[in-house]
Amino acid sequence: MKKILLSFFTLSTFLFASEGNAPHLDGSELSIFWVIPFVGILLSIAIFPLIAPHFWHHNFGKISAFWAVLFVAPFLISAGFSITFYEILHVGFLEYIPFIILLLALFTISGGVQLTGSLVGTPIMNTGIIFVGTVLASWMGTTGAAMLLIRPLLRANKDRKHKVHVVVFFIFLVANIGGSLTPLGDPPLFLGFLKGVDFFWTTKAMFLPMLFLVASLLIIFYIYDNIQYKKEEKIPIPIDKEKIGLKGSFNLLLILGVVFSVLLSGFWRPHIEFTIYHVHLELQNITRDLLLLALAYASWKFTSKEIRQANEFTWFPIVEVAKLFAGIFITIIPAIAILKAGTSGVLAIIINAVSSDSGPVNHMYFWLTGILSSFLDNAPTYLVFFNTAGGDPQILMGELSKTLLAISAGAVFMGANTYIGNAPNFMVKSIAESSGIKMPSFFGYFLYSLAILFPLFVLVSFIFF
Repeated sequence: MKKILLSFFTLSTFLFASEGNAPHLDGSELSIFWVIPFVGILLSIAIFPLIAPHFWHHNFGKISAFWAVLFVAPFLISAGFSITFYEILHVGFLEYIPFIILLLALFTISGGVQLTGSLVGTPIMNTGIIFVGTVLASWMGTTGAAMLLIRPLLRANKDRKHKVHVVVFFIFLVANIGGSLTPLGDPPLFLGFLKGVDFFWTTKAMFLPMLFLVASLLIIFYIYDNIQYKKEEKIPIPIDKEKIGLKGSFNLLLILGVVFSVLLSGFWRPHIEFTIYHVHLELQNITRDLLLLALAYASWKFTSKEIRQANEFTWFPIVEVAKLFAGIFITIIPAIAILKAGTSGVLAIIINAVSSDSGPVNHMYFWLTGILSSFLDNAPTYLVFFNTAGGDPQILMGELSKTLLAISAGAVFMGANTYIGNAPNFMVKSIAESSGIKMPSFFGYFLYSLAILFPLFVLVSFIFF
């Protein structure tokens, strides 16, 4: 018994030690080869569903784990146990777990809201649903808006053959660009808020670029959806049209609870924290996560099964995202560390490209923040370039406001470029596939981005930067 207690005390001392500096990963000492596992998991997500869909469907979790181990095992030998353990705990406690808890809460709660009535996927109906979702995204988050409206959109289009583009534009607008106006909309903007950027600075600065993109994309979508709609055979219209209604509406109050929980973690500063092996867990963030779990449980407990069955609710999409992003968050560790090393890292060419003798090169800030946010997590990418631009929120909101706008727009807008650019992208894809829609492959989706988004981003670059 004494040995057991001694072992427990030793482990507790090890885990909850708070003295001394945290083990430091110096990105300037890492070679580009450490990024191979991250590239590998991205290519797996891109290629396996295309060439071996059945194998991927049953083994994506193992493939994600394979790339994570391929990074962790040699890194353990190279960097040692202390740094490896710290980096995994850090990304786990401060990024991955809050990320998954937020997604789980929004996924569970939005799955308990059923929009009833005779919804028919006409171009005007589809455009209306996407527009409403785009407006909501800045105030309830891109994930919340996407999870709330993707199922009604899919149900409205269930009898259409040509509907893949509807989901793609939904991802563009609701899951990404719609979250531009407030720190609640997208994680990078929330990080900026925590760093001292005024809540409504984002609203004022991002309004015109967002308005340009939203108007352009909705017009393009309406025209293209009209063309595709005319190719359809006659779509059955219900004889007895049911009025639009809402079931499980108490879940909307729970979504407000989610918004409150996230805001609470930004405004409340009790200055109480717990340390687990140098990783500082602040009370406000722990409280937020516990509240989110409680809200998710309340939704699951008190929403009728009939509503979830009508929504074709399954846990598969959140399980898929959890397993894949576990691998992504682990293998992304060296990539982010190299970028944080700035001009001392092997990716110094990227950092040097955003500066000149005359000051910041704003259009390069926009494009490089955006391109990296398409493949890396857009939140830490935002922080890297925020700090590269000086990191002083007052200066960045003042004389360097164009630079901060470029960083913010790049991180939010270009999260739409790939399935992994922003969290709800992959969830929407997974929900659509669970409903029987054959979504484009990773590369197929990227072709949509190249054809539709990139020309608009070029115009944004010329007009605003």
